[in-house]
Amino acid sequence: MKNNIRPFHLAIPVNEIPKNRAFYRDILGCSEGRSSDHWVDFDFFGHQLVIHLKEQEKEDAHTNPVDGKDVPVPHFGVVLTMEDFKQLSESLREQNIKFIIDPYIRFEGEVGEQATMFFKDPSGNALEFKAFKNLDHLFAK
Repeated sequence: MKNNIRPFHLAIPVNEIPKNRAFYRDILGCSEGRSSDHWVDFDFFGHQLVIHLKEQEKEDAHTNPVDGKDVPVPHFGVVLTMEDFKQLSESLREQNIKFIIDPYIRFEGEVGEQATMFFKDPSGNALEFKAFKNLDHLFAK
């Protein structure tokens, strides 16, 4: 497989368009693309994220233990630079975003050392943003 990174496309369910539109646009700073009454496209850090209106169902929360933390599954996000990670985490704190897992350094001093943080959008979709000390360790074993 070629190592040319192409934008991914991810469509997620949301229970309310206006509140989630504001979250992705105003809180995360994603520019908006096409939209209708039932969906909105966003430029999610160079990738295509689409929020689709879906009635809310009973939450089926699941977590897996990683580095002593309960990581929500499923989740999605982006690998940022350390500088961008710090800027985003500070911005989220200033906007009083409630973290599932506060920003911290995971696997400190090991291969794969990374900054990570988890939080939810207004519909309960879990997001993880991370940054590697050494990006060459992204897929290291």
